[in-house]
Amino acid sequence: MKKTVLRKAIALLGAIAMLAGTAACGHSNNTAGTATDGDGLKKVTFMLSWAPDTNHIGVYVAKNKGYFKQVGLDVDIVAVAQAGAEQAVNNGVADFALSNLTNVGMYATKGAKIKQVMQVQQKPSAIWCSLASNKAITSPKDFDGKTFATFGSNESDAVIRRMIQTDGGKGTFDKVTVGTSTFQTLSSKKADFGGFYATWEGVQADMYGPKLNCFTEPDYGVPGNADTIGVITSDKTISSNPNLVRKFVQATKKGYEYAYAHPDDAAAILVKEAPDANLKLDFVKQSMKTIVNGQYWGDPAKIKDGSFIFGTNDAKGAQQYFDFLAKEDAYTDSHGKTVHTAPVAKDISTDEFLG
Repeated sequence: MKKTVLRKAIALLGAIAMLAGTAACGHSNNTAGTATDGDGLKKVTFMLSWAPDTNHIGVYVAKNKGYFKQVGLDVDIVAVAQAGAEQAVNNGVADFALSNLTNVGMYATKGAKIKQVMQVQQKPSAIWCSLASNKAITSPKDFDGKTFATFGSNESDAVIRRMIQTDGGKGTFDKVTVGTSTFQTLSSKKADFGGFYATWEGVQADMYGPKLNCFTEPDYGVPGNADTIGVITSDKTISSNPNLVRKFVQATKKGYEYAYAHPDDAAAILVKEAPDANLKLDFVKQSMKTIVNGQYWGDPAKIKDGSFIFGTNDAKGAQQYFDFLAKEDAYTDSHGKTVHTAPVAKDISTDEFLG
């Protein structure tokens, strides 16, 4: 899979132009709560944030198990728009989407009015890797002077620079834009290292190769939680139709909770419901096993005893990461000007629809 933590940069390069047209576009295409299908269910659009994977699995489970229908919703799962899921939600082209608080913060800085209403992933899964066959790299300081396979985000540059410096290096590196996949870019020796997700590409590398030598952000000075993956919607939808948001969030939450408790069954559902993705069942099962064993969606014991509510937004962890990015000049406004003030995580997320 070619988009990793760097996937979080999808369409940010085009956000300036797209956000400039927000007022004109408005939410004219947002028909949630008004349009119904033949069965009287309210039609709702959920947009993927990249290709179907286990980050999206709870939505597919909720649809397959009838959780959406039980609350009167007919949910259409659609491919990510060229402008990105965040912009589609901001402009009312999609009612909900998968994203993360980091992206919401990036877009909010550019003027978007969106919020995360449920956070699935509770800890970082980003891994920064070289091919295991590249013996010149044994730790992040060895990234110094090497070539980074990037999708072009200021965020990923800041992360790599901090990791190198924490490990004793200078934090200087060359960059090449990934054309097809990070795996292919590294294998062709056009770059020396790149970003992946432990729960997806990391599994792919372990099962099918090429083998990787990887390092994680928290081990090398990157604070907070960069991978606050969850469900987003627009401020307008929240204010105009909070009941819809509540229904969608609670049905989706039920889907993810089922997947966390029944990972193999959920894997089979994803493979069945997303046939165009051509996913291998064994691979999806191993991805879910990695998620469960790593407790990426939360501590099951705490979820069971009620001390942690599944889907809670990690505003504290997100804010630590936001503050880091602001210090690294990773934020820009809709005019491309550097913004030194970090977004406020608690203002762009809410847990009010979880219960």
